[in-house]
Amino acid sequence: MIQSFAPTGKLRAGINVGNPILAKLDAVTQKPAGVSVDLAAELAKRLGVPVEYVVFDAAGKSVEALSTEKVDIGFFAVDPMRADAIAFTAPYVLIEGSYLVHKNSPLQRNEEVDRPEHSIVVGKGSAYDLFLTREIKQAKLVRSPTSPTVVDMFVSEKHDVAAGVKQQLELDAKRLPDLRLLPGSFMVISQAMGVPKKRGVDAEKFLHTFVEDMKASGFVQQALKRHKIEGASIAPPSR
Repeated sequence: MIQSFAPTGKLRAGINVGNPILAKLDAVTQKPAGVSVDLAAELAKRLGVPVEYVVFDAAGKSVEALSTEKVDIGFFAVDPMRADAIAFTAPYVLIEGSYLVHKNSPLQRNEEVDRPEHSIVVGKGSAYDLFLTREIKQAKLVRSPTSPTVVDMFVSEKHDVAAGVKQQLELDAKRLPDLRLLPGSFMVISQAMGVPKKRGVDAEKFLHTFVEDMKASGFVQQALKRHKIEGASIAPPSR
């Protein structure tokens, strides 16, 4: 099993700091910290190998790295567009995707967003990008380089809507004046771990069991609390 997860002798974990629910860079040390970092460390401990964190600023870059086996595991939103090269576990947390608008915007409901006169800014390659690309029929999608740059582009280029992780948008609304979130969410994202499909069925099963153990033992819940993450819920058990 060690060969399946650590062929180089260490577990290379892809960490996306573009999603603050999962991980972010410590302001002092500039090292990654968060739920996904804790899970990677625990997996490496169980395998008996050292862990190396490979940091990405966007989900799409993390997906590409795992798909090409430049890293051994990753943490992603489950999406069918990513399933060709990546074997996903069942989710460990569920998070909301929301819309942010200007305070004086006439938009009041999520259902009002998809109209020809509206432009929506979304992080390139993110789960929100993949979802909205399938679901939006009339509005124009505008892609920022990464998810953390969505709101700045939305404001500077005077677009109608910003789409992303609800908690990130809430922080941006506090940071910048005259912005508000639309009520509710336009999607609920299942965040899971993933391993390259080339690593085989046994690796998939091992990682699936690991994630279920982490949920059942309270490890994930404790990690969310330790990192002061609010608004994310533990995914239900999966057989």
